[in-house]
Amino acid sequence: MSAGARIRVRAPLRLGFAGGGTDVSPFCDVHGGLVMNATINLYAFAHLESTTDDRVHFYAADIDQSYEGPAESHIDPTVSAILHKGVYNRIVKDFNGGRPIPVKVRTNVDVPAGSGLGSSSTLVVALIEAFRAYLSLPLGEYDIARLAFEIEREDIGLSGGRQDQYAAAFGGFNFMEFSAGNRVIINPLRIKSSTLCELESSIILCYTGKTRSSASIIEQQMRNVAGENKASIDAMLALREEAIDMKEAILKGDIRKIGEALHRGWVAKQSTATGVSTDNINALIDGAITAGAYAGKVSGAGGGGFIFFLADPQCRQEVVRVLADLGGVVLPCNFTQRGVESWWW
Repeated sequence: MSAGARIRVRAPLRLGFAGGGTDVSPFCDVHGGLVMNATINLYAFAHLESTTDDRVHFYAADIDQSYEGPAESHIDPTVSAILHKGVYNRIVKDFNGGRPIPVKVRTNVDVPAGSGLGSSSTLVVALIEAFRAYLSLPLGEYDIARLAFEIEREDIGLSGGRQDQYAAAFGGFNFMEFSAGNRVIINPLRIKSSTLCELESSIILCYTGKTRSSASIIEQQMRNVAGENKASIDAMLALREEAIDMKEAILKGDIRKIGEALHRGWVAKQSTATGVSTDNINALIDGAITAGAYAGKVSGAGGGGFIFFLADPQCRQEVVRVLADLGGVVLPCNFTQRGVESWWW
């Protein structure tokens, strides 16, 4: 790579339609996890360029965290820019023979951290893709997603599941299967164009105005499963079944059944751990349904972030008005069929 040349990367965030949480160990290792999700046109971005000063420069613009220091074979991953450091350390160790890589990496994400759209994992995928392109590494979608999962969950020690990394790497509508031994199968769905148009016209993506850390909810779900909490496990099994129903409804283009599966999944989700819903979330969902929405569901572990609703397009404006009156912020939402991608600039 010539001095001054730059690599740009973008990776799409995702909406979790059904099955979220069943991709987390130990549940998926014992019972098998199923997730139905789709990527949307909100992104995590990474910008990488070579340097000549034998230093590394990391900057996460959206959270205003930075790190600058000597380019070494291993950088202490604690404190600031931990995702950048985690990716750098693994790439240097596994793919560059332990030799330091002097680079400048700047990132930004279209939504706040803790939004429930998989932003952290998507950013890790974008960072890996930047180094993949920089070093011309022979990594496919499964490789990138698996590496992102290992860096987040094993190297850095962040709690969470597996769906976000695979959604960002593959893009599009995917029915995902997770089982013991970190076995993952991604099944891309062929969606009719009319179904896509109707879904995009029916979905209302609303930001609650409050972010949350998913770690405490996810860790509670993990403890409940490990401790064989029957109510929690039954709820997780119900979530897994809703992923199957959701896949069938989407393939058939049955919007009302998609809404019914969304509602059942949200009810089950609230039984997996405390704190999944809040008074603010309940008020937004109740208000939207009163205004004509079929159903509403928090995207991600819960506790805050984004809620997405399904509503008849003819009722859309009324639902949007009610959400705004309740303090919600509605964002445009369109689907993307492309996963992470990079280009030179």
